[in-house]
This record gives sequence, structure tokens and C-alpha cells, in this order.
Amino acid sequence: MIIKPKTRGFICTTAHPEGCRQNVQEQINYIKSKDPIKGPKKVLVIGSSTGYGLASRITAAFGCGADTIGVFFEKPAEEKRTATAGWYNMAAFEEEAKKAGLYSKSINGDAFSDEIKEKTIELIKKDWGKVDLIIYSLAAPRRTHPKTGEVFNSVIKPIGKPYTNKTVNFHNGEVSEITVDPATEDEIRQTVAVMGGEDWEMWIEALKTAGVLADGVITVAFSYIGPELTHAVYKNGTIGKAKEHLEASAKNITNFLKDINGKAYISVNKALVTQSSSAIPVVPLYISLLFKIMKEKGIHEGCIEQLYRLFAERLYANTLLLDEEGRIRLDDFEMREDVQNEVARLWSSVNTENIEETTDIKGYREDFFKLFGFGLPGINYDEECNEKVDIPNII
Repeated sequence: MIIKPKTRGFICTTAHPEGCRQNVQEQINYIKSKDPIKGPKKVLVIGSSTGYGLASRITAAFGCGADTIGVFFEKPAEEKRTATAGWYNMAAFEEEAKKAGLYSKSINGDAFSDEIKEKTIELIKKDWGKVDLIIYSLAAPRRTHPKTGEVFNSVIKPIGKPYTNKTVNFHNGEVSEITVDPATEDEIRQTVAVMGGEDWEMWIEALKTAGVLADGVITVAFSYIGPELTHAVYKNGTIGKAKEHLEASAKNITNFLKDINGKAYISVNKALVTQSSSAIPVVPLYISLLFKIMKEKGIHEGCIEQLYRLFAERLYANTLLLDEEGRIRLDDFEMREDVQNEVARLWSSVNTENIEETTDIKGYREDFFKLFGFGLPGINYDEECNEKVDIPNII
């Protein structure tokens, strides 16, 4: 079929297999252009099909030469419907890993479920014995509790009082004022249940109980803090509560792994264009300003650049630098005083009329569509392509 982008709000409902393949290849090429990393050899990535999870798997495989298992929940193509972008990403990754002679297997299913945890453990026992790095990078809006069956839904809202500020429709560049009502106590509870650390703890408990964690095992989950400008809808909002829970889980996991010298870390990463961030009021406008400033200063990074730094300069460097809360900080360039002062200066004046020259809204749009395989150079999007792509080594 001929595949064009179809959007509904901040969601793109189509994906292009060749574009996704090229997006994955570009990230692989970046890692292969860097110095090899003396890092982990058996890596499990929970949430491996997009964003930071995908970049983690690529870095582990092509930067460290590691065997990888990826867990994700993606949909193959059906009649008149393309597969999800994550499905195409994993197909491309598996093919490239095979060409490189790397062990790579994928498990597709609900990572929140006991069934997928058990299936993953069985595979590790059969093929590896032990795993030495677990990346936890799930970003789902909904979670079914594996023990109680309760279904939780996350919301992106402030806490305590309504919040009003600027936002942008990144499709047409219209800047407007938005007011977001505060979350109820139950909405906060449900968001923490979806996006907090309970499932991360369940994964580590299941893996340790099964005896498949190596001595000195490391596990990492991702977070974001951001500037005061976004705190009302992020750090101090429902997502922030979930991230606080995630940080508490890191401490719980480290204590739980003490007898095998294991450690759990939170990596605080920079703001990037993702499906999740596109849904947060205020954030797309902030990112558009941030990108312009960071690109002008030559310090802009995407997922793959951030993950190379995580592996090469943090986790597997001679010294692991942590902040006062014990977190890894990859948002160090974003949070530089000169960068944030410039964002704050431009924020007050940005509007619909000047958004194209004041911000990098064009780059934001490009990054958004690139997530789904659109807008990549060298691909003729007017040509038919085969939307039905199989993932090698899928379980």
C-alpha cells in the first residue's frame, strides 16, 4: 500500500516500514561510529520498541556487543492498517542484529502481566542463565494489575489547583492559552499505579526469585524533571507523583539486590519529542524553544546520543557521578543556566505570529513524524511498500 501519515491529535495512526527501518539504521550507524563500550553482555530491555528503550537496545547490542532480549507490546499490520511504528522498529533491529552476528530475541505482549514475566524468565534460563543489565522503559497509558485485575488509567494533570499557561498545536503552529483542571485523588492514585515503580519492582523480584540475575546486576529506569516552567504539569503534577514513586522503587530494589551486589538507578534524561511528551500541555512549546537554543549552542541530543552517554560516560565509566538524590543526570545540558535563561526570555514573547522564527517548531514536527517513519530522506513516500513485515526471532 501507499502509506501516508494520518494524525489524530498527538497520535499518528499510521507508520512506514521503510522509514522506521531507516530511523533504526541511523541510530545503529551513530553507535557504530563511536568508541566501543566495555559494558554489559546480557541485556534485557523492558519496553524496547521506541524512544529510550529502543536506543538502549541499540546501544547495548551495537555499542557493547551484548546479547539482548526485548520486551514490548506492538501490533502487526492488519488488512488496510499498518503495523505500529514499534513493530517496524523491532523488525529492523532484529534483522540488523542478525547480520551483525548478535544474539537477539523479542517477546511481544503485555509487560505488566505475569505471563510475559514468566515467558521472559524461561527464555533467560534457556539461552543465557543470567542477565547483567535490565533497562525498564515502559511508557503505557493503561495498566492491568497482574494480581488484582484492576485496570488503571494515567492522566496528565496538575495537583491542587487549575494550571493556565501557553501551549502550541505543533501541527499548525497555533499558540494558545490552556487551562488544565487539577487531578482527583483517584486520578493521582491511578497514574502512580501505571507510571510508578510497582511493576519495575515486580520484574526485579520475579527475576531474582527465578535465580537469573548476575552478581553485580544493574537496572535502570528513566525519568524527567525539567525546569520550573513545566513543573505544574510535570514534576509537581500527576506524572511527578509517579516519578517520585519510581525513585522510591529504585531505593527499594537496590536494598532488595544488596546480597548480590546489585544496584538500581534512575536516569534523569532530557526533554525529547515522544508520543508521551506530545500529549502534555505546555511541553511541546517548551521543547520547541529548547531545541532551537540547544542546536544553536551545539549541545542538542536525541535518544541515541543520550543513551551512548549513559552507557559510556555513566554506567560503565570508571566513576559513576550521581546527584545528591543518587540519580544519574543526562539532563545536564538542558538544565544549564544559560540554556534555561534563554528559554525563559523567549517564553514571554512567543506567539502564533513569531513561532517559526522564535522556536524550532519545524524540528519538533520533523522529530514527531520521524517516530512513525515519515519524513526521512531518500524514501519515496508516493511508492507502494509492503506493510506486512515479520519480526525475526519473535516469541
